[in-house]
Amino acid sequence: MSPPEPVVTVAGGRVRGRRDGDVVAFRGLRYATAARFAPPEPPAPWDGVRDALGPGPISPQLPARVAAVTGPSSDDDAPQDEDCLRVDVRAPAAALVDGVPRPVLVWLHGGAYVIGAASTSWYDTSRLVAEGDVVTVNVSYRLGVLGWLAAPGVSDGNLGLLDVLAALRWVHENVAAFGGDPAQVTVAGQSAGAHATACLLTVPAARPLFRRAILQSGQLGLGLSSPRRAARVAGYVAAGLDGADPATAPVDALLAAQRHAMIRAAGPGGVNSSPAFAPVDGVAPLAAGTTWADAAGAGHDVLVGATADEAETFMAISPILRDLRGVPVGRHLVGAVSAVATRQVFTASADRFADDAARAGVQAFSYRFAWRAPASGLGACHCLELPFLFGNRAAWEGAPMLRGADWDDDVEPLGAVVRAAWLRFVRTGDPSTDAVPWPPHTAGRGPTTVLDTALVTSPARNGHTRW
Repeated sequence: MSPPEPVVTVAGGRVRGRRDGDVVAFRGLRYATAARFAPPEPPAPWDGVRDALGPGPISPQLPARVAAVTGPSSDDDAPQDEDCLRVDVRAPAAALVDGVPRPVLVWLHGGAYVIGAASTSWYDTSRLVAEGDVVTVNVSYRLGVLGWLAAPGVSDGNLGLLDVLAALRWVHENVAAFGGDPAQVTVAGQSAGAHATACLLTVPAARPLFRRAILQSGQLGLGLSSPRRAARVAGYVAAGLDGADPATAPVDALLAAQRHAMIRAAGPGGVNSSPAFAPVDGVAPLAAGTTWADAAGAGHDVLVGATADEAETFMAISPILRDLRGVPVGRHLVGAVSAVATRQVFTASADRFADDAARAGVQAFSYRFAWRAPASGLGACHCLELPFLFGNRAAWEGAPMLRGADWDDDVEPLGAVVRAAWLRFVRTGDPSTDAVPWPPHTAGRGPTTVLDTALVTSPARNGHTRW
């Protein structure tokens, strides 16, 4: 006879999850509610046991453009609803009964603040839970117009960041019910999720809610959106709505206006890929004049890095740049643009963040993910480290960015190393393992660890760790 489905008590009531082997999952848990363009509030309590057996609805969003790089997402067919403030919690089955608190990993998804969700199969944390004996919490937050519009009389802006802050408060209050230790929380994110994590490091109300931070491929070189840019984007949204009231317009109309605003903000040819919807400087919970040096010096252990060819993803999804690459002169031009964008938006800013942390006396570690698939033509592009971190073969194996690689021979060995390092950091604040020493970051020296194929077999040399 199989064991009964697990039931735990959280603030508000009891919830029922599902057990799969040694991992239990509670999915689609509501951590907050919010009216349109209003701050999040705690959910109302309920009677009885509420099922948390499957993914919740995702924030309304437009179709993603990254499938040419990452392959299709499970979000493509997921139900969308404004009632999207949900988390997926996974834990070792033993954690519910043995009374031993586990470290907690909170995952913030990427997607340029306009796509993605906690429930995406790409981010299934089951292997991290099983291999690391940790509790994980994946967070969904409001996206696009609904989460980041800053328009007087409509929305102050930064609602998506307030959502994440509400989720961290929920974790602090409830994660012990799943066997997690609220004093050992690491917030990790990739792309927009890393950018949001950096923002949270500057917020006094957020800082006590987590101890460590992992920033993967955050577009830190873009900084924050200025009030002036936010106002310009809001004007594009208003034009797209053509007089309709955003507070009452149908979601489809809001998304159409969002598309209009994103096209206008991207400029001629769509080559400006900086997010149209993003955290705005000086809008709560962010203080005016917020800097990444403030974030780096917050006192939290930090693991920060980027892939070696980040911008190749954005070159591949821009029709003009993709076509230009088809001719010899254009190929060199686009390659040069990609290298500059990678450096300015991602790698140099990640290195500066690590430098600032090290100078502030923070325990900081840095990396560059440099593995490249043999036949993808995309190099070490944005998102490439994700299959290695999550190890979900069914979700990632067909990704174009992995073309020419063998999952068992190429992805799995390096993935095991990456997961071990990330999990070690979650547990101790230091990603070093018995197999792979990882030197702390030293300001001015660049990333201390390069993640590539050589890491699996080669010893450390020249002060850099290589597998």
